[in-house]
Amino acid sequence: MNMHLATINGTLPSLNAGSLESYIAAVHRLPVLSAEDERTLARRLNQQNDLEAARRLVLHNLRFVVQVARGYRGYGLPLGDLIQEGNIGLMKAVKRFNPEMGVRLVSFAVHWIRAEIHEFILRNWRIVKVATTKAQRKLFFNLRGAKKRLGWLNQEEVETVARDLGVSPREVLEMESRLSNQDTAFDPEPSDGEDKSFSPSAYLTDDRPDPAMQIEEEDWQTHHQERLQAAMAELDPRSLDILRKRWLTEPKATLHELADQYNISAERIRQLENNALRKLKGAVAA
Repeated sequence: MNMHLATINGTLPSLNAGSLESYIAAVHRLPVLSAEDERTLARRLNQQNDLEAARRLVLHNLRFVVQVARGYRGYGLPLGDLIQEGNIGLMKAVKRFNPEMGVRLVSFAVHWIRAEIHEFILRNWRIVKVATTKAQRKLFFNLRGAKKRLGWLNQEEVETVARDLGVSPREVLEMESRLSNQDTAFDPEPSDGEDKSFSPSAYLTDDRPDPAMQIEEEDWQTHHQERLQAAMAELDPRSLDILRKRWLTEPKATLHELADQYNISAERIRQLENNALRKLKGAVAA
């Protein structure tokens, strides 16, 4: 299959600086594909190299990438960049997805999405925001030069730098601490006798529930809710009324109250209730 990622990437919603909220809102307006639609599109892609099918598979799963990327916001990297990398992983997953395996695309794609995000974090782990304001940037460059000449500053030197640059001694000490920090290796070689590693690689993946499992659970609930509603619509009015008053209202009606309402025995009400419940259970389990 000759599907070029650049071709698909050109059809995605724009993710430019300053438009992250608009992008997230746009991808969440795209409906989630049903399992059957997903299989049909994937077959068209695999058998006919249909790029329109690939485009739809990507577009309707972009919300899932946002969900995964949000789990990595604690690494100090822009969410928009994480989403962009995750989108690359999604496109790679779509290219390799086999609809005959019996799993949803999101379950297959999560590994590719996370792999791209992990790689991006690995490449950018040492990029740290040392100075974020104009005053901090001025302090950074001046203090960097002073430290090359003086090394660690004593209290008198801290107060002198603070006075000359118009900042507080606390800001000088904080910046000095930032400049003195050493890079931490992402995945260092284990030391002799150490069984555990506490490097960043040991806690890269967050421990939140798997987004793929969450989406599959939502799909499962929606699917069975639709089956339940369809089964209830097929019940006769009396059985449906009995179910609602016995299970869906508060306070629940008693068998004798319903027997008086329908002028039949309480045992007959119980039989009608049990028959209706069996029909609903059969429809949901089918």
